[in-house]
Amino acid sequence: MARILLGVSGGIAAYKALELVRLATAAGHAVRVVQTPTSRRFVGEASFAALTGAPVLVSEFERDPARGAFPGQQPPAHEPPSHLELVANADVFLIAPASANTIGKLAGGLADNLLSSCALAATCPLLIAPAMNNHMYEHPAMRANLQTLRERGAVVIEPGVGRLAAKGEQGVGRLAEPEQLLGACEAALAGQGGGRSPERWRGLRVLVTAGGTHEPIDGVRYVGNNSSGRMGFALALAALARGAEVSLVAANVALPAPQGVAYREVVTAAELGQACEEEFPACDVLLMAAAVADFRPAAPSDGKIKRAERLHLELVLEPTADVLAALVASRRNGQTLVGFAAEYGAHAAERGREKLIAKGVDAVVVNDISRPDIGFDVDANEVTILTRAGEHAQPSERQVPRASKAEVAEAILDTVEALRRSG
Repeated sequence: MARILLGVSGGIAAYKALELVRLATAAGHAVRVVQTPTSRRFVGEASFAALTGAPVLVSEFERDPARGAFPGQQPPAHEPPSHLELVANADVFLIAPASANTIGKLAGGLADNLLSSCALAATCPLLIAPAMNNHMYEHPAMRANLQTLRERGAVVIEPGVGRLAAKGEQGVGRLAEPEQLLGACEAALAGQGGGRSPERWRGLRVLVTAGGTHEPIDGVRYVGNNSSGRMGFALALAALARGAEVSLVAANVALPAPQGVAYREVVTAAELGQACEEEFPACDVLLMAAAVADFRPAAPSDGKIKRAERLHLELVLEPTADVLAALVASRRNGQTLVGFAAEYGAHAAERGREKLIAKGVDAVVVNDISRPDIGFDVDANEVTILTRAGEHAQPSERQVPRASKAEVAEAILDTVEALRRSG
């Protein structure tokens, strides 16, 4: 697992950094935290120390009991400068939230506190997650500062759009969700070590689908599949970190759009099918992680069905088009197709093997949705990857034990690499 240095600057969004630490440590990462003095007005050091199991530093002049070491590391015999030792030990440095003031300091090369000193000394990947009011975020000075940091190699994790801290304020500037922040860290880490060169998938075009389709009953109600889209987003980020050109088709996903991918939003199975039909011919790898509804109401109402006007409501459902089957039928040589199967209970893998053969794909990723600790709306997953090399070969299995969805995504992409090498 990796060592993540987290810088927390002042802003109400600092509370999200606590959840990020919880997710990162649960995934097995070691975390150290440095705070700006202003950030302590929102979240205190004791909260971060309790979650990380390590001292939290605010000033470059205070003594670090761990002498720059991360949890699980042996501290050095001497006491090195904190701003040098912390970043020397870190695999990635994430600043979240990054306030307007902190971003301005980083763009100007200032080092007037521990956080900015660490950023200036860091040779590991630097990720910056802005959080501020929309007027501040859209100011030309802020846009110029962020562009400067990008040009120097920093990764800017774009903020989300929605309700802001001030009462009644809406717009861009919400700190990206903790799952997205962790996913960005793990994507950066994937490009740095473990044999995963960021050039590894250079030239490959990857199409990923995510989320769950909604099929309208009337103007406000729908039937659909339960999916947060986290697994698909993790796959898109992992493919991007390997150097691929990524297109992501998202059905009803509340997560912020990942930076660096071609992003399309859809609602229904028909819309997802149309988007995939347009994107599929150019792709080399298809990762069909979206949960596509198998049925839709045969006669949806244009308006809203009034409850007071009906004693009961009967729905007649008709099958939706099989999006994956249509893509398989139009595949060209050189394409690698991966399906996903959300199955329930003890025979999940067996049903996945049946789907692998029936669909004619190269691999099927099976997860057991009967377990509450994996799958939907959680940050972890546990899957079985089924592959079949050749028309008559028996499916082979790879078990991926419970891990973060970012780690599961890496295992899936490793399988895709093996399939493409053998093909």
